[in-house]
Amino acid sequence: MTKSKSKKLAPETDEIPEQAIISSITAAVSEQRLPAGTKLGEQMLSNLFNCNRANVRRALSTLATMHVVQLRPNKGAFISTPSPKEAEDVFEARRTIERTLAQSVIQNARSQDIADMRAIIAAEAEARTQGDKPAELRLSREFHMKLATIADNQVLERFLTELTLRTTLIIGLYNKVGSSNCAEDEHLGIVQALEAKDGKRFIFLIDQHLNHLESGLDFQRTAQPFFTLAEQLTMTST
Repeated sequence: MTKSKSKKLAPETDEIPEQAIISSITAAVSEQRLPAGTKLGEQMLSNLFNCNRANVRRALSTLATMHVVQLRPNKGAFISTPSPKEAEDVFEARRTIERTLAQSVIQNARSQDIADMRAIIAAEAEARTQGDKPAELRLSREFHMKLATIADNQVLERFLTELTLRTTLIIGLYNKVGSSNCAEDEHLGIVQALEAKDGKRFIFLIDQHLNHLESGLDFQRTAQPFFTLAEQLTMTST
């Protein structure tokens, strides 16, 4: 059984306040602890991270360039709320980028990479069994980012970093079942095709996986925040 805890956040000694804020917000988004539309109050963030509001504004500006945050004149900063059209565009962009990365992944993947991906799949299955949706979502994203790392294209990896975060927001906002919506064997099939160096099947399964995620969206559904900003950023499972 899980329960939420809250704690005051403070940047690590080797991490500047802006980066601590960015890291915390992106982690919370990746685990759907910060739903679309959540207001990010400057004073609240300043208090949580023990920094000044200039640090907060710089962090929010960076997050806005990643399309994770929307800055609304005279209203403040909010976690982005993707429109249905934006959701479709994000999935189209992901399919394009992940297809492009696939050829390099096939060429570059080593036995340790395969082992690492199988470990991610095992951890994801354990999180699913335990009903730990934040961990399941984080590991699902980690799986796709591992593919980008193997491809060794830092430009496309940065694009995919943004797109996977936006995908998590989209799923949290519109998904019919409120989870990653991954079939249990989809990631495993992708790894098996990679291990066999079957490029055509590898690309086909990635496309099928992303199509499956997109097909689970219901654009009539909206999600509402249930926790305060402080709780959403500091929530842990025990």
